[in-house]
Amino acid sequence: MPDTAAIMHKESGTGHSVVGELQAHFGEDAFVLQATKDDVPTLWVAREKLLDVLRFLRNVPKPYVMLYDLSAIDERLRTHRQGLPDSDFTVFYHLLSIERNSDIRIKVALSADSLKLPTALAIWPNANWYEREVWDLFGIVFEGHPHLTRLLMPPTWQGHPLRKDYPARATEFDPFMLDAAKQDAEQEALRFNPEEWGMKRGNNEEDFMFLNLGPNHPSAHGAFRIVLQLDGEEIVDCVPDIGYHHRGAEKMAERQSWHSYIPYTDRIDYLGGVMNNLPYVLSVEKLAGIEVPDRVKTIRVMMSEFFRIANHLLFLGTYIQDIGGMTPIFFMFTDRQKAYDVIEAITGFRMHPAWFRIGGVAHDLPKGWDRLVRQFVDWMPKRLDEYVKAALKNSILKARTINVAQYNTEEALAWGVTGPGLRATGVEYDLRKARPYSGFENFEFEVPIAHNGDAYDRCMVRVEEMRQSLRIIRQCLDNMPAGPYKADHPLTCPPPKERTLKDIDTLINHFLGVSWGPIMPAGETSQLIEATKGINSYYLTSDGSTMSYRTRIRTPSFTHLQQIPSVIRGSMIPDLIAYLASIDFVMADVDR
Repeated sequence: MPDTAAIMHKESGTGHSVVGELQAHFGEDAFVLQATKDDVPTLWVAREKLLDVLRFLRNVPKPYVMLYDLSAIDERLRTHRQGLPDSDFTVFYHLLSIERNSDIRIKVALSADSLKLPTALAIWPNANWYEREVWDLFGIVFEGHPHLTRLLMPPTWQGHPLRKDYPARATEFDPFMLDAAKQDAEQEALRFNPEEWGMKRGNNEEDFMFLNLGPNHPSAHGAFRIVLQLDGEEIVDCVPDIGYHHRGAEKMAERQSWHSYIPYTDRIDYLGGVMNNLPYVLSVEKLAGIEVPDRVKTIRVMMSEFFRIANHLLFLGTYIQDIGGMTPIFFMFTDRQKAYDVIEAITGFRMHPAWFRIGGVAHDLPKGWDRLVRQFVDWMPKRLDEYVKAALKNSILKARTINVAQYNTEEALAWGVTGPGLRATGVEYDLRKARPYSGFENFEFEVPIAHNGDAYDRCMVRVEEMRQSLRIIRQCLDNMPAGPYKADHPLTCPPPKERTLKDIDTLINHFLGVSWGPIMPAGETSQLIEATKGINSYYLTSDGSTMSYRTRIRTPSFTHLQQIPSVIRGSMIPDLIAYLASIDFVMADVDR
């Protein structure tokens, strides 16, 4: 059995041990504690006690107010399960407490002949999409869920793709055929039926109008459909429809080596670049026990903040464009290209460098990097001042966004909102400060917040975030540590190239690491980071293989879109467009 005292000691935050509180309330026999390689207490609980445990954690002093993540694992092929309850499928709940600054993971074991759990919707409203996703991809039923239907897969799809007996490659399927009859059937399956969603087609005096916005519409920011129930211009209700951009990113991780999966992470939030590599490689490094040099940490921070600026510039341009201002986006794209010029000079690529590596980065900083970075950080502050003065203080823009699509802190936490969307409600919670990673504890910067929680505040928070990112980059520039750009560890992949010509062991490691892939020790770990759009994380399960047994990608955009109906009911269509613009999402980040 795992060391209970050691697990309880790991818990960060206020010093209150949530494990001790649970055991005191439910008894020690109610839980099986699992040792993991991250700092998240992980407890298995019986199915019949699940809701009682979740309610206790939601209402305990300094509560776990956020259902951060909910997903499942097909355990049937896993071999390294020593000390864990028998389980064919495992459902896990990752909960987050702002006041404690700590997490807890609750797991439930299920047998293949009884894949049922009670819904947690009455405790956290954002359990809705998470439970639908688990049913869609694993076939686990959540009893009491009001609309347990396909979420990421088409409504006509057969099977549950994240099960281990489901193929991972197109070559394992029969050839795909789409004749006219099948195409008509697929199109008919997409027809929106209001009654299925508990909606009425009208009242005693008039009929409602149902309007499809998307899945291809400039204001939808990607392949995203939202069906609006309208009374004139007023939005009575709406149904977000996602999945058009789903590519099976988590399934792909089960067939790629730990090293070769890095480029796939770039395509999740495809505006985040190396920011997507960071939580993945940090998680893998926890599994491997790799401690990277200070130079690597600082380089990673600098490049991640460059992509935060590039992302926010695109956000700002499209935000103003959606409100009706056409000119600023061209200026902001020009500045974004200047950021990409620096990124390309350092990494060799622009949008998708896939440049971070397990144990380091792909290569050292090139000669002249400091001059390019200094030019950029000297250029941008005045440009931001101009954007605020010329566009964001415009009376029309302010009238379209102030007090529009408001929500408060309680609502944000209930729906799993993180990042600027949460900080715009007055919560000063940024993982770079609250739980520093990659050396962020060594940097001086502020956490921008606002208090109105509306479409305007969400924009202004991001503008100030760009100023703080410039401040961080300047500190990287002025204080870049000397030293190697990769860790001296056998699982660093690939090892420094120059050593392969001198050291036969390094040459062998290089050959195996690139052709076959490094073998990561069995275990589980996760890493949360403050990404461009909110908190992003990778939860990795290794079975002592060259590939991940289960890779769970938790993205901020998924939860942010789920919140839309609760915020926009009773508003007008132009308010919805302003709201969508202020969320800052891309559909690859939603659908994975």
